[in-house]
Amino acid sequence: MPSSLQDIKFKLDAHVGEAVTVVAQAGRKKITERTGVLRSTFPSLFIVDLNEEANFERASYSYTDILTNNIDITFAD
Repeated sequence: MPSSLQDIKFKLDAHVGEAVTVVAQAGRKKITERTGVLRSTFPSLFIVDLNEEANFERASYSYTDILTNNIDITFAD
């Protein structure tokens, strides 16, 4: 697990355009799992275009979420 926000961003930069699965803590004892494509990275967040039939097409997450283990991201290699 990367130990700094910059390390996390560099790791995600290498996977832009690839399929990802994001498992996020959605509250007390609730977990959401979303699949999609890592579309772009920005200085403080990254965007995933979702594949699911949901109310929204994109989700954005902060690098801090990865660092604090609020989300877990897996790449489809």
